[in-house]
Amino acid sequence: MATLEICAGSVVSAIAARDGGAQRIELCAALEVGGVTPSAGLIAEARKVEGLTLNVIIRPRGGDFLYDSYETACMEQDIRTCKQLGVDGVVIGALTAEGDIDTVLCKRLIEAADGMSVTFHRAFDMCRDPRKALEDLIEIGCDRVLTSGQAATALAGAGLLKELVEQADGRIIIMPGCGVSSANAAEILKATGACEIHASARKSVGSGMIFRHSGVSMGNPDSDEYARKETDVNEVRAIVESIS
Repeated sequence: MATLEICAGSVVSAIAARDGGAQRIELCAALEVGGVTPSAGLIAEARKVEGLTLNVIIRPRGGDFLYDSYETACMEQDIRTCKQLGVDGVVIGALTAEGDIDTVLCKRLIEAADGMSVTFHRAFDMCRDPRKALEDLIEIGCDRVLTSGQAATALAGAGLLKELVEQADGRIIIMPGCGVSSANAAEILKATGACEIHASARKSVGSGMIFRHSGVSMGNPDSDEYARKETDVNEVRAIVESIS
């Protein structure tokens, strides 16, 4: 069976991923911007969830993947914190202004990881030459790359994903992600030849608040302050069943 990784933003979601049968989570905060590094407290509590491999995204902010020296220092420190907290792997990504893999910065982050597994995230989907980028990631020592095949969804990018799996030839893991569900996970794996797959499997969860102050927003004016998204154990279970 293929390995299923679930993108989780809370301890509750981590437990749901585990109970649904996923083998690994990518722990993130701010999933609405594609994920940023979660707090040390969340990492420590997620580490207590047994039966899961715990990877943590290392991303200091939303937006592009061109980082300055201050952001680089933050990422190195976050990786060291992950190491101290017993995390299994980190998920990194950085590009040059020209759209290539920033191999110099990524080497520094891999060195800070000090033996932890290293995944390169979907910054890969924003690079100018995916085939060259893949060779760069292999050369610097990444273990896997999370990618939609530079398309809006992994299903739409299945053609390039298949080419990348063939190019990788076992030297690095290609993990399709983006728009993955129980309805298409098996199709994506079959079309690409991948052995791992990444999904969010989230559903909207209503707030337990009784008193509600309408007309005030903590962020986006159009956002619902009394709803959030958490991993759906039933969707995780359905994905696992579909790819078994």
